[in-house]
Amino acid sequence: MCPAFPLDRLKEGLEVFKAKFIAVAFGCLTLIGIPASGVAQEGPAAPQPGVTAPEAPAVQAPTQPAAPPSVVQEQPLAQAPTGDQVEGAELQLPHDLSPWGMFMAADWVVKAVMLGLAFASLVTWTVWLAKSLELAGARVLAKRALKEITGAKSLSEAFRTLHARKGAGALLVRAAEEEVRLSAGAVKGAGEGLKERVASRLSRIEAAAGRRMTKGTGVLATIGSTAPFVGLFGTVWGIMNSFIGISEAQTTNLAVVAPGIAEALLATALGLVAAIPAVVIYNVFARSITGYRQLLADASAGIERLVSRDLDFRAAGIHAMPAAHDSKASAAE
Repeated sequence: MCPAFPLDRLKEGLEVFKAKFIAVAFGCLTLIGIPASGVAQEGPAAPQPGVTAPEAPAVQAPTQPAAPPSVVQEQPLAQAPTGDQVEGAELQLPHDLSPWGMFMAADWVVKAVMLGLAFASLVTWTVWLAKSLELAGARVLAKRALKEITGAKSLSEAFRTLHARKGAGALLVRAAEEEVRLSAGAVKGAGEGLKERVASRLSRIEAAAGRRMTKGTGVLATIGSTAPFVGLFGTVWGIMNSFIGISEAQTTNLAVVAPGIAEALLATALGLVAAIPAVVIYNVFARSITGYRQLLADASAGIERLVSRDLDFRAAGIHAMPAAHDSKASAAE
């Protein structure tokens, strides 16, 4: 018969194996980071009385130390800007976004463009004021002269009325009377040569008066056509500096980008402010000068009719054309 295996030694071996298995399992769970509370709570089975279980060897697995909660909680607070940093950032951002503030903060090239456009606008309004007064006075004088010429029965009568007055209308009458006086001894037949010479002098006076009125309007045309492009140049330069600032600051924050772009757009706005009034005023002056020239043309036509009438009366022997000195003497009386 086989000898009986002791039952108590078998139970003792099972308890030792169970204790070692639990210790190894607990170490593995600790390495992979899984809480082993359940395993720890379960623990080894209580040894039976009279049986002394061997102590399980302590297995220490290297674990990574967890970050303290205080450090994790203080990290976002450390990234937040302090009061001094916020104050410094606010000082760097321009608070004054008024036109004057943007002008003072702009680049020197943009400043030069703005100053040039402001000067062009000043020139525009100066020309408007001066030419408006000049043109209004000239139109009043031309209308009065036209009224006198239309109501006169002869050139000598128109000369007596207008020889001492100012304006292009009176100048036309004096030029026609002078040409008649110079051609008094050379008039033959219907006096076609005299009519041509009078018409030539009158047309030259009309052209000179028109050129005198158009002086200064060319500046308006230049400003109206070039001011928008000058303002656009300032805008392009300002936006280019804004992009350079973005690359240097390494940020696309609107508070950093917006001031430079606003300064650049201000140059375009000034260009339009200078160009639009210049174009409108130029068109108004063009129409007014055309009307003034029409008044002078009507006056010249009336003078030519008076000269032709005097020549016809002289050819018919009805009335002798008065000499120039007689006209001057009567005007002096």
